[in-house]
Amino acid sequence: MTHPAIAPDHVAVVTGGASGIGLAAARRFGAAGMAVLIMDLPGPSLTQAVEALKAVGIDAVAAPTDVTDIAQIAAAKAQADRMGPVSVLMCNAGREGGGGFAAGEAVWRRTLETNFWGVFHGLQAFLPDMIAAPYPGAVVMTGSKQGITLPPGDTAYNVSKAALRALAESVSHDLVKQTGGRVSAHLLIPGFVYTGFTRAKGVTEKPAGAWTPEQTADFLMEGLDKRDFYILCPDNEVTREMDLKRMRWGMGDILENRPALSRWHPDYAEAFAAYMKAED
Repeated sequence: MTHPAIAPDHVAVVTGGASGIGLAAARRFGAAGMAVLIMDLPGPSLTQAVEALKAVGIDAVAAPTDVTDIAQIAAAKAQADRMGPVSVLMCNAGREGGGGFAAGEAVWRRTLETNFWGVFHGLQAFLPDMIAAPYPGAVVMTGSKQGITLPPGDTAYNVSKAALRALAESVSHDLVKQTGGRVSAHLLIPGFVYTGFTRAKGVTEKPAGAWTPEQTADFLMEGLDKRDFYILCPDNEVTREMDLKRMRWGMGDILENRPALSRWHPDYAEAFAAYMKAED
């Protein structure tokens, strides 16, 4: 069983598709017979990604695009329309933030403009035609567990992904009302994945605990097949059960009126450790 939007002779658009999870997903869509438009910043990575897809017989086209610029997204949309009917949109482009509350406005703006507004621009450009079309469609937004559990450190990134989660949930609900589920929305929530973000930190080999982008793309396809909205990926360190327990604890901060982010609060360290060890 496959999601009906993944159809031969239709087009999949992937932002941030020149590397990592985006490129791995583009390969999966292309292997299913779709043409693929790769939207990413101009440069060698984009050129090489498209050449690699073409080398395995995928009809791939490069669209040099900065997703923070709605005019560039509109130009990519016109390019995609010339390729055929767009039935899959994967808003995957993202960036790390780089600091906490005091990181500076420039850091915050860059992070939010890519991780939130870049997705919003993509939805605005592509969704109206997907809603109006007679065929099934699927929209994938790449979120983050950090947008749910909010670990201290990269606050700008956490806020951007929390906002994206809220957007994705609302879009999914609206699509049910507008299309009866013919066009579906999905929030991809990767685990620890060895991508360019990791390599940029000086890690030259895949850590044992990390998944590959290809494993993540396979899990995405399984989630789409099942019509899951929350496509919550494990990795080689963290199981789904561990993720769910951590998320339940986070919701408990509200329900039990604990301090914000009590998982990392010194007064709750022992309680959280005992909670994680206890069997459900």
